[in-house]
Amino acid sequence: MHHHGYLWTGPKHRFDNEALRRPAHPLPPPGDSKPELIQRYREVTAEFPVADLPPLEIAHWLIKPAALVRGTWAEPRDAAEWLAECVASYAGRFAAPAERDQGRLAVLVPGVVARLAWGGDLARGFYLERPSYLHLSLVTCSPNRAAPRLDCPLRRP
Repeated sequence: MHHHGYLWTGPKHRFDNEALRRPAHPLPPPGDSKPELIQRYREVTAEFPVADLPPLEIAHWLIKPAALVRGTWAEPRDAAEWLAECVASYAGRFAAPAERDQGRLAVLVPGVVARLAWGGDLARGFYLERPSYLHLSLVTCSPNRAAPRLDCPLRRP
C-alpha cells in the first residue's frame, strides 16, 4: 500500500463544473436521445480522464494521468507531512482568516496519518483570495478501499 498526493488550484467557477468532475455513466444515452445529451456524454467521456479538475470521488484521482500525481509515499506520516506543508505554503492566501491559524496545522497531521494508516483517502479544500480554490487529496493506492478495481496510475502502461 502507498499514497499519492494531488494538488489543484484554480478559479472557483472551474472547480464548480461538476460535470467534468465525475466519470461518464458506463452506458451511453439511448440513440434517440436529444443531440445535446449525446454530445455532453461524449464530452464528459473524453474530458474526465484527462482533465486536471479534482474528481467528486477521491478515489477517481486514480483514473487520471500519472502526471497529476504530486508525490507518492509508502508511509502515511510522510504523506501527511506533505499535505501539511502544502497547507502552510498557501495559508497566507486563505480567504477565511480562521483557516490561517497555524494551530490548525498541529492537529492536522495526526488525523491524516490515522486515516491513511487504515487505507482511507482524504481531501481538503480551501477558498483562496480572488475567488480561487485550493484542493489537496491523498489517495491510498494498491488497492484503494473505495475503488479496489482501479489500477495505480504509476503502473499503467
